[in-house]
Parts: sequence; structure tokens; C-alpha cells
Amino acid sequence: MSILTDLTRMWLTRSVHPFRFTQDNDQHLDYRDCDRLGLYVHIPFCRSLCDFCPYCKEVWNRERFDRYIDALLREIHMTGGEKHPVTSLYFGGGTPALAADRLGEIIQALSQHFTITEGIGVELHPCDVTVPVLQTLKAAGVTRISIGIQSFQEKFRDLLGRPPVHPEVLSAALAAVPFQTVSMDFIFALPGQTFEDLRADVEAAFAHGANHIAIYPFIDFTCTASPLPAMEKKKKRVLLDQITAYCSQQNYSRSSVWTFSNDPEAGYSSMTRDTFLGFGCSAVTLLRDQFKINTFDLDAYCRQIDSGRLPTSLTLRFTLRQRMVYWLFWKAYSTRVPEEDFRKFFGVSLRKTYGFELWLAQKLGFATVHNGVYEMTPKGAFYYHYYENFYTLAYIDKMWGVLRQEAFPESLTL
Repeated sequence: MSILTDLTRMWLTRSVHPFRFTQDNDQHLDYRDCDRLGLYVHIPFCRSLCDFCPYCKEVWNRERFDRYIDALLREIHMTGGEKHPVTSLYFGGGTPALAADRLGEIIQALSQHFTITEGIGVELHPCDVTVPVLQTLKAAGVTRISIGIQSFQEKFRDLLGRPPVHPEVLSAALAAVPFQTVSMDFIFALPGQTFEDLRADVEAAFAHGANHIAIYPFIDFTCTASPLPAMEKKKKRVLLDQITAYCSQQNYSRSSVWTFSNDPEAGYSSMTRDTFLGFGCSAVTLLRDQFKINTFDLDAYCRQIDSGRLPTSLTLRFTLRQRMVYWLFWKAYSTRVPEEDFRKFFGVSLRKTYGFELWLAQKLGFATVHNGVYEMTPKGAFYYHYYENFYTLAYIDKMWGVLRQEAFPESLTL
């Protein structure tokens, strides 16, 4: 696993040097040169903890929650300056809907420093899809919601330790309080899962209020306590190909490797942004020249804010080639890489920089090119997913494992 990712990194960055994160952190973030900046806010609280979930989270406690939100508001004001346009605001977690009564306060604080042009998205647990909660979110300015269904089927909910989901209840609440995008998340490649199982979930989602779905692969993170085994590669590819073909037959628009919609205007993703600012525990910030991640430790986060310092745990200073690779990796998630976007961001030609790799991708059947846009084929989408699994376990899993143990490690080499 590590050999594959290491060789790929060295090939694409044209360097043997690894990604090295240090405590060399900026206390003032220069994001003024970011044309399409996004915003992310992490709410790390849940009613109960799912053992398959790798994200930074803890069980809800009102006192700790209020302390955290107070610190979060101060972090926003410490980072923000004069008004700057941003594309979108995304609340992840945890269970951000638990912060519904203070979400307006957070959005107001961000609005003092940023002008949001493309909407606000919030993740919800199915039990939060009620008319009062949805009304509160909508009144705060939320335009997109993402509901973590995982599966409508009892056999898979039991595997994941998830409570029952009642589609008719969801449907009634969503009809009463409409949003621009209603996305429902599902996990695929669960033990024993078949195409018929996955198709049933997709059909149920669109029948009960969703206009967008995300089908994320199950990944067996070492930093979680989940006992579930990963699905074998060949079965996973068949499953992904089958559900992709089915969505194509239904004329659902594909906006990324794992997302489909029955409404072309219903976009929802937390990943396809060139640059973004992250606020809260474990939140990531990606700028033109650096990648930084906040501490995972809630108490350390609050103490750092109280001391007047940003809660950055580690920072990576990109070389130019490292930044190009990172940009291409996440741009490819959308299944489309426009040459002009690369030129605008880096000021150089994509073909001149990675001509051989692009030619090879076409020869191997991973991509086609039309009018300067490289588009991923179904074969390419599977292998992207397959490599992303290696990347996740070799880089993200290792980083999160370290940050769960140390609030501010001295360094980390990947």
C-alpha cells in the first residue's frame, strides 16, 4: 500500500521528498489570492458514536458544546478580515444539526468576513429530519442538506449500528420544508451487499425526497473500532459498475465519482473546491501554498483559541509539483479536469506539465478528452476509487491516527 502511494507521489511530484507536516504555522492566513474560496465548519458532536466513522467526534454534552461554539466564533473572527467572496459554506461533523439553535450565530459571524455566493450546506442525521429542525436551518440561510442514511435496509443498518430510518417520515418533513438540494448518503461495498440492495436504496432515496445521492465506499480505517471487513476488489468493481450503469440508464447526472442526481442543479459535495478555509476541531484549510489541519483535541482547541492563537496542529508547505498533484487528485473526483482550470490556477499548461500521464490515461482507457476537458471513463472512475482507498489508508488514516493521540505533534512525514 505505502509502496504504491510512495511511487505515485515520487513520479508525479518529480521528487523523492515526502509530504512533511510541521508546527511551522501561520497565525495570519493569506487567502486574498483565492478566487473560488470555500468555507468548512466542523461540529464534532453526535448523540452516539458509530464505530465505522473515522471523523473527529464526541458524544453530545451541552456545556462542552457551548464552550466549543464560543471558541469557534472567536476562531472565525481571528481568521477573517475585510469581506471576501466565497463560493459556499459547508457544515460537517459529527452531527451539525445538533447545532441548529446556534447555526444562525455561526453563519452571521462568517457573514461579517465573507460573502457566500453559492449556498450553505449542512449534514443531518436521519432523526434530525423533522419540520422544526428543517425550519430552523432554512431560517438560518441553509440551502442544501445532506442526510446520512447509509442504508434504508435493516440488515445493513444492523451491521453499521445505525437506528431505524422511516422513509415516509423523511418524505413528509422534506415536502413541508423544501431545499434547493436534498442529498442522501449511502455506503457501498458492505459485507454481503448486492447490486439489488444498492439499487433499492437509490430508488427509495429518489422516491422519498432526495434529488441527489452520494454512494461512498466503505473503508476499513485502522483508527476506528469497526469489525467489518473490506469487500474484495473484483466484487467492489462489479458493484460500482452496475450502480453507475443503472444511474446512467435512469438519466441521473453524475457530478463526481460517487454522486448522482435527478436534477442537474442539485449539486452537493464537500470535496471539489480548489481552496477553502476550515474552522473547528480537525478542520482542514487548503490555500495556494499550504495545507493545514486543526487539532483533533476539543479541549486543546479551546485553550489555543483562549490564548489568542489559531488552533493549527500541523502545516504542509507545498512545493509547486506537490500542489499540482493535490489539485489534480481532488479535481479528478468530479470526473472532469478542464485544462483551462489548471492553467488559471497554476499559470502553466496541463498538457505540457503532465502530457505523458494524460496520454497514458487515455491509452489505458481511464479518460477521454473533448474540447480541452479530460473526462473520466467508468473504468477510470473505478481505479480512481481504488487508488483513493490506498491514499486514504496511507495518508489520511495515518494522519488522523497520530492526531487522535497528540493535540500538537512536532511533525509528520507522509
